[in-house]
Amino acid sequence: MTTTGGIQVLRASERPATPWLNGGGVTREVAGFPAGAGLSEFDWRVSLADVASAGPFSPFPGIDRVITLVEGAGMALTVDGVERLVDAPFRPFAFPGEATTDCRLLGGPVVDFNVMTRHGRVEATVELLTEPGTVHVPPTATVLLVCLAGSATVGDAELTRYDAALLDAPGAPELRPDGVTAAITFRTATATATATATAR
Repeated sequence: MTTTGGIQVLRASERPATPWLNGGGVTREVAGFPAGAGLSEFDWRVSLADVASAGPFSPFPGIDRVITLVEGAGMALTVDGVERLVDAPFRPFAFPGEATTDCRLLGGPVVDFNVMTRHGRVEATVELLTEPGTVHVPPTATVLLVCLAGSATVGDAELTRYDAALLDAPGAPELRPDGVTAAITFRTATATATATATAR
């Protein structure tokens, strides 16, 4: 990890691959909070997964999930008995982590992008950006940028494919994507509820 102009840059080349217990793929964690938290303790977690074969997803009770196809022909996900096609790249699909979920590959291995948040504690919005603009980081939020295709520049930091930038201080850096960059904004559930009540 390097810091450039107050932006923490998380290089894809520095991420270890963790094999799945069922042998169906590997996961590379991009970032999580609290840092170093295990799968039963995180507030939020972002990862990229290489899915090599069909099979069930591990259950994550109390976790809200958003999955986005990045590479490959896609998947058919059966979520609590209902099949949903995830076959269009860069189109987020949200589902509950506790749902019984099975994956069928549509045409070989895929790479997917995963955002997981603990229900009632953190809420996330996932946007896929292709045009230059300002990234607003509210005082009570954290923003994670992940370059999913091509390259991107955020502030003075240069990102290549699968590199990420963590913005955890209020500000408004410029993002210049040359491809597709995911912008995930994390807010505490308390802050979200307060903002909603104020808006009403």
